[in-house]
Amino acid sequence: ECILSGIMSVNGKKVLHMDRNSYYGGESASITPLEDLYKRFNLPGTPPESMGRGRDWNVDLIPKFLMANGQLVKMLLYTEVTRYLDFKVIEGSFVYKGGKIYKVPSTEAEALASSLMGLFEKRRFRKFLVYVANFDENDPRTFEGVDPKKTTMRDVYKKFDLGQDVIDFTGHALALYRTDDYLDQPCQETINRIKLYSESLARYGKSPYLYPLYGLGELPQGFARLSAIYGGTYMLNKPIEEIVIENGKVVGVKSEGEVARCKQLICDPSYVSDRVTKVGQVIRVICILSHPIKNTNDANSCQIIIPQNQVNRKSDIYVCMISSAHNVAAQGKYIAIASTTVETADPEKEIKPALDLLEPIEQKFISISDLFAPTDLGTESQIFISRTYDATTHFETTCDDIKDIYKRMMGSEFDFEEMKRKKNDIYGEEEQQ
Repeated sequence: ECILSGIMSVNGKKVLHMDRNSYYGGESASITPLEDLYKRFNLPGTPPESMGRGRDWNVDLIPKFLMANGQLVKMLLYTEVTRYLDFKVIEGSFVYKGGKIYKVPSTEAEALASSLMGLFEKRRFRKFLVYVANFDENDPRTFEGVDPKKTTMRDVYKKFDLGQDVIDFTGHALALYRTDDYLDQPCQETINRIKLYSESLARYGKSPYLYPLYGLGELPQGFARLSAIYGGTYMLNKPIEEIVIENGKVVGVKSEGEVARCKQLICDPSYVSDRVTKVGQVIRVICILSHPIKNTNDANSCQIIIPQNQVNRKSDIYVCMISSAHNVAAQGKYIAIASTTVETADPEKEIKPALDLLEPIEQKFISISDLFAPTDLGTESQIFISRTYDATTHFETTCDDIKDIYKRMMGSEFDFEEMKRKKNDIYGEEEQQ
């Protein structure tokens, strides 16, 4: 919602942004001080002395990393919200196989040294990566007999004779799919996802992921500032009493007895329970540790992906780990957040493989959230509802939703280049340099 209010303001729309919470970011806020996190999860008492100063903590409720070459970074660069934020590269990405974790190879040398694959498998995998790097959907000469819109990804893996373990880590740790449904879909999307991973990795070398200092709560604030620069108004602590509808169309929002009138409304599912449907649940466990995660070479930040096949599930389990290096925890402390899509009546048991990797855990905060999707696409009502954040640990799916809402509102595709031009019209070319 914050990103959209920024983008809409740049597009010359008049934006009023109201939030019933006293902090930015709604569901995906970063909670500070630590005392507030204990309160939020109804834990008795206050954090122990050993946790350091409460103010040193900024704990994300929904952990996600940014792909260095991904859509959110493009949105940040084009809107220049980057000037309000500092990023650090995440030190490594790991994948789970047979009860152990292995580093996802980030260079050719690492790939050759990796114990994830045998020697011949490595050669075949390298051939496959070279194929993906050269693949250009506008140049049939790069297809080598593959039809991007018809050939399934399963057949592409077969063509390169890749084994099940390699398929697992390619599909889940590189293409970042949550399930194996992609195997029987046309390969173009998967190839583009692996390309995005490789290009993101090429930018900084250690991993393809970035994370903002002081936590993800900095992102919505950055876009709120952008909106303000273009004349948008932001109100925190603003209760919403009712969405006012006339003849099936939104005309305003009532708050504290007054009605703010509008032509279009963007909101998350919590504001319009009658226009959304529940599509699943996510369990997230925030863990405070006093040690880096074992077998990660003492990294101060990392991502671990547990592919569903490895733990007999339908969807992956993710772990994001950050630490005092990112100004989100007290000195010497680490925050690891495990998340997955709920599949059974015992979600805590489902996430156990991830928690086992983190032991000993000093304190756990467990949340199970419902996932909602809009049943009303806004065509008539002009109410545009976002989807709940999924279990993935990157922002690509969130950005797809932003682009989808933009298209439904504006009737045209969201175009990065167009945004650049609009900014030039307002600021002139000079200041862009």
